[in-house]
Amino acid sequence: MAEVSFWANAGPVTDVGAWASTVDKVPADPAAIREVVTHLVFHYRSGGDLAQHGIAPERLAEVDLRSARAMLDRLCADGAGLSADRPASERVVGGCRDFAVLFLAIARHHQIPARARVGFATYFQQGWLLDHVVVELFDVEVGRWRLVEPQIGDDFVPVDGERFDPLDVPRDRFLTGPKAWLEARAGVREPERFVVDPDLEILGTRSWRYLRHNLLHDLSSLRKNEMLLWDEWGLMDSSRPPRGEELEVLDHLARLTADPLCPLENIADWAAKPGFAVPPTVTGYSPAAEGPRRIDVSMLLDDEIEFD
Repeated sequence: MAEVSFWANAGPVTDVGAWASTVDKVPADPAAIREVVTHLVFHYRSGGDLAQHGIAPERLAEVDLRSARAMLDRLCADGAGLSADRPASERVVGGCRDFAVLFLAIARHHQIPARARVGFATYFQQGWLLDHVVVELFDVEVGRWRLVEPQIGDDFVPVDGERFDPLDVPRDRFLTGPKAWLEARAGVREPERFVVDPDLEILGTRSWRYLRHNLLHDLSSLRKNEMLLWDEWGLMDSSRPPRGEELEVLDHLARLTADPLCPLENIADWAAKPGFAVPPTVTGYSPAAEGPRRIDVSMLLDDEIEFD
């Protein structure tokens, strides 16, 4: 698969910029990269109370850092390297997407083909499929894409007690956005079980609206435009569920991108369609801000793909 090289090169979100020499010190090995990244982010929802971990309340705004370079600016400003076992107060405040972006930045810096997959995890809360982002890495030796979990530590115990290899996550433990969509449409999974958080009673964060949301976010990530999970654009309209002909269009997209070997050309074509393409300005629903905001993301959209 010659085209996997597309995912071995950084895009605007995962470019490490001036921190190249710092990233060089992280071994070019997925296990080593994962070990480093699990210590770089303090999860704003599941990490615990900010104050109890010595994190000032205003630092919640770090969840809106969009690029690996901006996160590295925060992490390495004091001269610290990336291999240290950092206390919570010295980590960047973020979410699952940020673990993935930092993993991608380091992996791509070492020319390892890797991409973010946006979907739902089964291993955090019993009976629920929670909004989550992992990494999909191309294993050259066996010629396949495998899922890598960059957030959980080695001591993590899944809610059902059944451990798995975080460097090769079973695809029934993490469902990519397209696979989740297809299973819900086929009646294999209840759409109401797909949520950001079971206790978050906001229509746009659950069921069909959010299944569509993550299907489109996954497409964007495959295109190497790794957006914040609270970004919304195009068909991703949280005010209404998908309906009518839109369902058939989304079915078609899901069938294509559920396959890890979906050709890059197909991904590029879909990611350029009106309603699917990430526009220069998106609507953001950040947990660090009140109400929706219009956000200019034009500087972080990937360049055109060149096919051989």
